[in-house]
Amino acid sequence: MKVIIRERIENLGMFGDVVRVADGYARNFLIPKGLAVEATDGNVKQVNAEKEAFAVKEATRLAKAEKLAEGLSAVTLSFARKSGEDDRLFGSVTSHDVEEALKAKGFKVDRKEIHLHEPIKNIGIHTVSVKLHPGVTANITVDVVKE
Repeated sequence: MKVIIRERIENLGMFGDVVRVADGYARNFLIPKGLAVEATDGNVKQVNAEKEAFAVKEATRLAKAEKLAEGLSAVTLSFARKSGEDDRLFGSVTSHDVEEALKAKGFKVDRKEIHLHEPIKNIGIHTVSVKLHPGVTANITVDVVKE
């Protein structure tokens, strides 16, 4: 089934893109959640008219993301955790911990935007990337020390 995407969907497309997806995916997920509409002539015309407003909104979102990335790049988070003799943590530092520490410093970042390949399990200085926008990524320094 051909659908028109109504907002950016990871690995599928951007607003206004006409894509072919499985019928069940469109009928059971995309259309009921308002993420897409069926690609009819009327819907294509309507979405083309909305593209300009979307471009302005996207430019605003990009500017906000760049400003936030500039602030985040200067941030260093420090976590004190219990560890063993070989500097391995008994627990770990997860994206949830990073999100809470950023929230405490006044930054509003969603946990889904924080990209940790795996939870931090060693003492030391680590770099964590935060993908704020498809073209904007900020790197945060995370310092894990012994408690």
